[in-house]
Amino acid sequence: MTNDRNRSAFERLKQHYDHEELVCPDCGFEDEEGSWTSETDGQVVEYYHECPSCGAVREHTIDLTDE
Repeated sequence: MTNDRNRSAFERLKQHYDHEELVCPDCGFEDEEGSWTSETDGQVVEYYHECPSCGAVREHTIDLTDE
């Protein structure tokens, strides 16, 4: 079992979204079996989740550039 000290900050943030942000703000559906998806191109990290009930998509984007 991996403890939090061995996880990257991005993995811990995804874990937070998986536990705290699975209730759809549009329809109120709680996606108990769902999880957030993350993708990166090395400069931007995007987390997103699509509600299986109404199809609403939520996103969080982290820009890693110094601009």
